[in-house]
Amino acid sequence: MADRKIISFENIKVACKNCSLATLCLPMGLAPEDVERLDAIVKRNRPLHRGDHLFRQDDSFHNLFVVKTGSVKTYAPSEDGGEQVLGFHLPGEIIGLDAILNNRHGCSAKVLETSAVCELPFDRLEDLAANVPSLQHQLYRLMSKEIADETHMLMLLGKKNAEERLAAFLLSLSNRFKRRGFSSTDFYLSMSRHEIGSYLGLAVETVSRLFTRFQDEGLVRVERKHIQIIDREGLESLVAGQRNHRDQQQAPS
Repeated sequence: MADRKIISFENIKVACKNCSLATLCLPMGLAPEDVERLDAIVKRNRPLHRGDHLFRQDDSFHNLFVVKTGSVKTYAPSEDGGEQVLGFHLPGEIIGLDAILNNRHGCSAKVLETSAVCELPFDRLEDLAANVPSLQHQLYRLMSKEIADETHMLMLLGKKNAEERLAAFLLSLSNRFKRRGFSSTDFYLSMSRHEIGSYLGLAVETVSRLFTRFQDEGLVRVERKHIQIIDREGLESLVAGQRNHRDQQQAPS
């Protein structure tokens, strides 16, 4: 997988019609002339760095954001004063759709690594979508996907034990990287063990122990944040509850 920490200004300025993410993002299904109209409202800024915010909780809503390169996490304050991670967003994914309802962001979005994003002023996007049915349909499609992803996550947290949650998370990342043209079996995690635990509802010690176990069982090879999936079928069987578990520990409540 290429080093995603190196981002050139030229790559950031690539137009929608030439972007490798077009089939994952808003241009999907649009006629060439409509892609040009969409491109005219997109703002492309300088690279962002780990720790930079796209927005903070309770900020007024003005823009949707599309990850162009890198990755971003969304989070809200947790009861203990820390962060509750709500999601990890990869290239081609839209951030901020939940703010449309109240015109205010209900969570914060923080950059996990050197990244580039496209800003979409929502008032201009809304006007354009009203005149381009295919764009309106794609917006509905992306909103539906966000709802489906949240439903899947709730089911994962409600029904799966710790091992199954981590296995499902790794397979999800694998599939998402593959759709973006990256390796599905060899990738780097931009998020920390603590952030993974927060997202999956697991203690960081549990996440670290499970990575070690998965490696011992020949499912993955782990070197800090570098992950190689060795036995995909084994991970899939684990998620399906078809493997014997040495530890049936449930996630801490």
